[in-house]
Amino acid sequence: MNRMQFLKGGLLIGGAGILNTNNVLAQSIEENNLDKLTDENGSFVLNQLPYTESFLEPNMDAETLHLHHQFHHGGAVKGANNDIKMIRKAIDDNNLETVDFWTKKLSYHFGSHLLHTIFWTNLTNKKSDPKGELLKLIEKSFGTFDKFKGYIAESAKNIDGNGWGILAYQPYSGSLTIMQCENHEKLQQWGAIPILVIDVWEHAYYLKYKNKRQDFVDTLFNIINWDNVAERLNKAKKIG
Repeated sequence: MNRMQFLKGGLLIGGAGILNTNNVLAQSIEENNLDKLTDENGSFVLNQLPYTESFLEPNMDAETLHLHHQFHHGGAVKGANNDIKMIRKAIDDNNLETVDFWTKKLSYHFGSHLLHTIFWTNLTNKKSDPKGELLKLIEKSFGTFDKFKGYIAESAKNIDGNGWGILAYQPYSGSLTIMQCENHEKLQQWGAIPILVIDVWEHAYYLKYKNKRQDFVDTLFNIINWDNVAERLNKAKKIG
């Protein structure tokens, strides 16, 4: 295999395959495909929401959910597919000067696709609390559940600009870690597997909460699907 063949295969796999280590399932892919990021041809796909657009009301309104899913998440999927197309073209044309640009674009769009895919399944329409192994690991990693809530809430509220608050399993230490992720890809930790994500891009809340990001983050704790987070942790441990 020459360098050009390696680049072509490696870049495409990097977008559609390597990051499948983050493809932790809320329920098995065989049952619902909610975490499926690509189709059988390797193109990125936008899955249907796991509930109706009004399911999360009054905490998250149907109009915001529609726009967020169809146009923001959907736009990221279209962007990632175009990035792959442009990387292929750059390699085929031996115009490697543009590969860096499109690879950065792919990181941005694919990060958005991945995190949004997790985000939708992290939510439900009733309040619950973590339990079992998830609660034990939260307490081991952060002291108490209340301390964890305060930590991740403040991390999400205080991100500079747009981004995500992320709870991830870190297989190297066997513990949970909290990350501030600017945009969709900055300030990440290598190897960490997201199991709970909090979207604090303005498009996630502005129609209902205006500029009150703090209120939106606090409200999200009423609709986090802790069973989904626990299942993601279980799968992450097996991957790690």
